[in-house]
Amino acid sequence: MGVHNEFGKKGESMAAAYLIKRGYVIKYRNYRYLKAEIDIIAQKGNITAIIEVKSRSSTYFEEIAETVSRKKIKLIVSAADHYINSHHLDTEVRFDIITILKRDNRFRIEHLENAFYHF
Repeated sequence: MGVHNEFGKKGESMAAAYLIKRGYVIKYRNYRYLKAEIDIIAQKGNITAIIEVKSRSSTYFEEIAETVSRKKIKLIVSAADHYINSHHLDTEVRFDIITILKRDNRFRIEHLENAFYHF
């Protein structure tokens, strides 16, 4: 596994730990449907959070959350629809982005709730 992939997996683990500390229950990690993958599916109360995790080093100048393309959003929404229907869930669904920014040896985590509404 390449360094980039290892950093991405570490970011997903950090995001999951962050969510658990805030009262979420992780239902699924790396959920795949057709060509789509959802990094984390989490539950808190009556909300099912579909979470895309983006990890970057400080050498990137672009806003991390803006790297989620419209095509990626469509794939995630399709996979979320499949997950919700196949599990017969009757909850509110929210699409979030968690960004992990590594600067030197420190990490900054930001949780953007309802992130797809910003696009």
